This record gives sequence, structure tokens and C-alpha cells, in this order.
Amino acid sequence: MSNSGAKLVWRQISGLDSNDFTAHGQYHTKLSTGFGNGSRRSNFACISMAEKREEKDLSPSSAQLLKHPLAMVALFPKDAALFAAGAIAGAAAKTVIAPLDRVKLLMQTHGLRAGQECAKKGIGFIEALALIRKEEGLKGYWKGNLPQVIRVIPYSAVQLFAYETYKKLFRGKDGELSVIGRLAAGACAGMTSTFVTYPLDVLRLRLAVEPGCKTMTQVALNMLREEGVASFYNGLGPSLIGIAPYIAVNFCVFDLVKKALPEKYQKRTETSMVTALVSATVATLMCYPLDTVRRQMQMRGSPYMTVLDAFPGIVARDGLVGLYRGFVPNALKTLPNSSIRLTTFDSVKRLIAAAEKEYQNIVEQNRKKLEQTAD
Repeated sequence: MSNSGAKLVWRQISGLDSNDFTAHGQYHTKLSTGFGNGSRRSNFACISMAEKREEKDLSPSSAQLLKHPLAMVALFPKDAALFAAGAIAGAAAKTVIAPLDRVKLLMQTHGLRAGQECAKKGIGFIEALALIRKEEGLKGYWKGNLPQVIRVIPYSAVQLFAYETYKKLFRGKDGELSVIGRLAAGACAGMTSTFVTYPLDVLRLRLAVEPGCKTMTQVALNMLREEGVASFYNGLGPSLIGIAPYIAVNFCVFDLVKKALPEKYQKRTETSMVTALVSATVATLMCYPLDTVRRQMQMRGSPYMTVLDAFPGIVARDGLVGLYRGFVPNALKTLPNSSIRLTTFDSVKRLIAAAEKEYQNIVEQNRKKLEQTAD
């Protein structure tokens, strides 16, 4: 007999007075039913659903997982898999573009470090490359990369998690996310991740451009002893102002351009690479001056206390071009950085989707086998 059917059962409960039955003080019900001998007795009426017999576990066996290893990925929580993908992609991207990032930092801060008497003498891209090689050797190109890698792991995790959270928050009543909502989600995600990891960014800058500092610990102790805790947040204002539009534009352009493409192109790796390059270039061009201001405010002995001081100060010393010092290496690093990070992230998402589909196929096969056995 099938276990999934519903049954209506009437049973007598001795001693139950129908006059005393009240539900939540709202209903007074009198249950009287005649049985056989004509006597009237109180009864209790109820409807019960016979529970379906618990099915056997349909999860894939060890042998099935070994035969279909892709399904193993589905055993890990999706959020954890995406977190790991973002962290690995971010760390790999930062390591690849570390030399260009180091050159950019030197170009951005050269005027301030050189002193007022040499303030107008900027340093070029090739000159910065040669200077690093001459003074520090090949390993100098990766100086300060460790704190950057350490920083990018929580930074990527917080940013991606916050972006997904804010997207849900800014969705309209129809469940759709408008362009304004997408920009707002990106801006909030960028500011959240920046605030959480900002001290590591300051340490990275100090380690990369200040002589005599060899380790993160040494830099941190010197800052605490000589400048106080507040020094870890120097330039936070322009950082938040700069990262908000950058992430907003970057994420929004990436999502919208990719969404506008035909479906057959959306899942291609080269599409992600080109789209990431376009979105990052547009965002960088718009927001780079704020990054230069932030870097100069982070420097020891910086004369700039606010963004309003820094902008006219930099322009007066170096001209408008001073706001774009280091833009070339920064633009050159956009391709590998965006391509590695976003392409890897997209690839892992497709891998997770394929793994979940493979897992469900195995479960469906096990269900069919169970039904055949039951018959």
C-alpha cells in the first residue's frame, strides 16, 4: 500500500467535554456525534497525514564520486568555493603585476620624496624600472608584495561578499537591479572592503617606498611608536572617495557589457578578459587622480591633511600631469590584473555550476535505481 496517501481518521477520546473546548479564546466548538447505541458522546476530530517513509540516502557513493570527480566540487559549500576562488585569483593577479605596481608607486611619490628643491623633476616609467634594478636588484620589483597578497585575500573576500549582499539590498520591488542600484552596490562594496583592509595597504606603501624598512613588523612598530595608530588610516578619506566610483564603474560596466552580449559569447573566456579590460580601463581613467592624492597623503611627513589641500598642492607642484603620475604602469597592469581575477572567478563559477549538475545527475540515477528496486 502506498505510504504517501492522506487518511481521515475519527477517534473517540473518553472524558473530553465538548463544552470546554476553546481554541485561543476565539472559538467555542461543541463536538457531538451519535454512535451505534444512539448515545451522545464527546469526540475529537482531527486530520492527520501519514508521513511518507523516509527514502534511502541518494547521495553519490565513494565509487560514483571517483568515477565522476567533478561532482566532488559540489560537496563544498558554494560560498566557500567562491571565497577561495576570489582569494587565489586576487593573490595570483597581484603577484604577476607586482613589478608594475612598484613602479607606479615610485612614480606617484617621487616628487614628494625627492624634496621641494627637486619637486618638479618627475620620474619616467623606464627610469623607475632602471632605478629599482640598480638599487635593489631583481627582487626589488616584488618588494612590498607580501603585505599586498595578504591584504588582497580578505579584501577580495569582503568585496565579493559585500557586493552580492548590497545587490540584494538595492534590488527593486520587481527583483531587478537597476543601473543606479548596481552602481550603489559596487560603491558600498568597495568602501566596505577598503575600510576593513586599509592598514595593510598603508603598510604595503611604506615598505615599498621607504628605505631602511625590511619587514612589515618593523614598519608597523615604527609607525606606532613615531606616528600613532591614526597613521594607519592616513588618506582613508580619498581612498573611500576614490574606491567607491572605481568599483562602482568597474563592476557596473563589466556586468552590463557582458549582459548585453549574445548568450553564446557570455560564457567564453576571452569575453571575460576583454570585458574586464574595458571596464577597468574606464574606471581607472576616471578615478586615478584620487589614487595619486591618497598615496601622497599616506607618505611620512606629507604636507597634505585633506583632499582639498592635496589636489591644489599637487597641481601647483607638478601641474595637472602630476595627478596622473604612474598612470602608464597602472594601465599596463590592468590587463593581467583584471583578466586573471575576473576570468578565474567566472571560470570557477562555471565549474561549480557544472559540478552541481553532475551531482544532481548522479542523485537522479540513484533515485531511478531505488524506484526500480521498489517495484
